[in-house]
Amino acid sequence: MFSIIYITAGSMDEAKSIGRTLVEERLAACANIFPITSIFRWKDKIDEESEFGMLIKTRTGKVKDIERRVKQLHKYEVPCIVSFKIGSGSEDYLKWIGESVI
Repeated sequence: MFSIIYITAGSMDEAKSIGRTLVEERLAACANIFPITSIFRWKDKIDEESEFGMLIKTRTGKVKDIERRVKQLHKYEVPCIVSFKIGSGSEDYLKWIGESVI
């Protein structure tokens, strides 16, 4: 089974660093990074910030390992790390994820 993990980062450099580390360590097959605007409540204040969203493709069994690793690498006190199981997809693509993640 496979999952996509959604993560946000405060800068492109941080997102690239996290994504590259996860792929290099074979925790993830791929990291897609894109600019976003986030509006959120933090410490009872409403904030709006430019951030970078990441979609990480991996095996479902690696989600907790990725969560632990991202918390080590991330500058946020409480980083956004949420996962979604992939219900279906291209068999060839899912096979590639499986071969890329140890």
